[in-house]
Amino acid sequence: MLDKQQGARLANLWDEAKAAEMSESERLLYRSNLLGSDKRITNYGGGNTSAKVMEKDPLDGGTVEVLWVKGSGGDVGTIKLDGFATLYMDKLNALKTIYRGVDFEDEMVAYLPHCTFNLNPRAASIDTPLHAYVPKKHVDHMHPDAIIAIAAAKNSRELTAKIFGDDIGWLPWKRPGYELGLWLEKFCLENPAARGVVLESHGLFTWGDTAKEAYETTIESINKAIAWFEVENTKPAFGGAVTATLDATARADVARKLMPVIRGLISADERKVGHFDDSQAVLDFVTSKDLSPLAALGTSCPDHFLRTKIRPLVIDFDPANPDVDRTLSALLEAIAAYRADYAAYYERCKHADSPAMRDPNAVVYLVPGVGMITFAKDKATARISGEFYVNAINVMRGASGVSTYVGLPEQEAFDIEYWLLEEAKLQRMPKPKSLAGRIALVTGGAGGIGKATANRLMQEGACVVLADIDETALAAAEAELSARYGKDFVRSVGMNVTSETAVEGGFADTLLAFGGLDILVSNAGLASSAVIEDTTLALWNKNIEILTTGYFLVSREAFRIFRQQKAGGNVVFVASKNGLAASPGASAYCTAKAAEIHLARCLALEGASAQIRVNVVNPDAVLRGSKIWTGEWKEQRAAAYKMDVDELEAHYRERSMLKLSVFPEDIAEAIYFLASDMSAKSTGNIINVDAGNAQSFTR
Repeated sequence: MLDKQQGARLANLWDEAKAAEMSESERLLYRSNLLGSDKRITNYGGGNTSAKVMEKDPLDGGTVEVLWVKGSGGDVGTIKLDGFATLYMDKLNALKTIYRGVDFEDEMVAYLPHCTFNLNPRAASIDTPLHAYVPKKHVDHMHPDAIIAIAAAKNSRELTAKIFGDDIGWLPWKRPGYELGLWLEKFCLENPAARGVVLESHGLFTWGDTAKEAYETTIESINKAIAWFEVENTKPAFGGAVTATLDATARADVARKLMPVIRGLISADERKVGHFDDSQAVLDFVTSKDLSPLAALGTSCPDHFLRTKIRPLVIDFDPANPDVDRTLSALLEAIAAYRADYAAYYERCKHADSPAMRDPNAVVYLVPGVGMITFAKDKATARISGEFYVNAINVMRGASGVSTYVGLPEQEAFDIEYWLLEEAKLQRMPKPKSLAGRIALVTGGAGGIGKATANRLMQEGACVVLADIDETALAAAEAELSARYGKDFVRSVGMNVTSETAVEGGFADTLLAFGGLDILVSNAGLASSAVIEDTTLALWNKNIEILTTGYFLVSREAFRIFRQQKAGGNVVFVASKNGLAASPGASAYCTAKAAEIHLARCLALEGASAQIRVNVVNPDAVLRGSKIWTGEWKEQRAAAYKMDVDELEAHYRERSMLKLSVFPEDIAEAIYFLASDMSAKSTGNIINVDAGNAQSFTR
């Protein structure tokens, strides 16, 4: 049976009053965004939409028919007008005269740029001929779970006819490309009354004379399939549940323990970021009788397969006897076996011109009674891969409930995964940024230095967890960085670094959010000023607790994770010039900072054998954006130097050897250097970023 989300009908969201004010290309965009807004219609990056529009030719001023079609790599849910490729229809039709047959269909992709209208730089996708040759003005190609469940059934053709009659036709499996475009044209010409077609093991094509007609046909067809499954699919999902589901807290705890170990085992060549999903659809699958046999069949839709690999790895875990340590001890062998199986698949299926074997590790890890873990090159890709496998789960649920589910044949799967056109697309992708796949936790993350550091690390591709005791500032910092880099790349945790429980909880949240840790920037701080006879024990202890004990607690948690991952690690302490150079009226602060620096030296010694590096950045007088340099501390330092608070920045600038002010971004740059591979052979070091102060020279 379908779950509640799958069973719910799709709403018709078309607003004719709004659409009437739009141009034809704007209506295409409107239709695309509506369809892409619901993952039951198509997954992220999946599917395609098009419209054939009459345009003024910039060459001769005449009117020509132009195909507007989603460009390569786009997503219909978020696409803008500049995401569509535009091509002359007469030139696309002329390509038929030079087509040499199915054995040469890949060469047709190189001709698509020659058909470009108005010098549009957006690259056309491999699906372009599929839209061009359907003799209708508006065409939708979607990947709805309910339709793919029909397309992936053993008797797919029979089910399509039973559900849709002559309204929606059926075509056998054919890899996307030029030949399939000709198949679609032939089908339309031979079946002029049909409003769409189901592609075996692939998805749905629908069309119409207007944008509204195409959209409503798509929605109507999917709803018809959903309604049919509601009546016909009454069997327990996946053969019924045979294992227990752990409660939410226990599931999260198991995932937190598994993720860093898996990550360490699969990140030798490329750092991975993780995602955990324990939604009901996933739990139904990972507790079921048919989990292992269905998982072994792999996915059916090419989009699902490209994101999730040939098949997932089912982890050996018994929720009735949840011995996580036993599972952890078996992971090395299980992952090695998966790699060997993948290598054998590559050897069985490769061609003489196949690209070299890619990463043999699994993307999807299914844990009985717990959920699904996915790992990929970044958080967004890991999350989206998980979403694709949920789509695959929904497809298997539907197909196996009314028929026999059929995965994509192994050779077909390989030919898509190692398709030379797919390889060319991968080769065109930009080089990964220097911290891609790295996960960082920054304490004091809502302050000036902390936020600037997070920003610098995220510029280089890192995922960052902001930790701070100031919940209001923390929320604002997360919102700012999310808007700049995307929600996938940043999380926040409230953390009092003096609380052992709070620190452990913050790192646990980091593991569940991203699957591990590579970089700790220990930056939480305070400042105080008092001559020794006025320094209370409470003030002394507060400095020691935050600046020494706090740094110890976060480092201890980071080291525990680094040792679990067995992939090295990186710790950067943000100390102070005052850790090396004494300052009047600040004995508690200076002492705590000196202890912090020496703690870093000790940790550098302890971590070296495990490739864990520990270094220090010493700032001085970073006033701008600092929560420390507000209020009392600023007034105290001004009083110590017998000047007005407004004179402090100029005082510190003139005191420096270089006569320069020091800003949060300057500190962040030094932290980035120490956190990156540019300093891969440095540990136990101190970088002063103070514009020059002879007292704090380290030699």
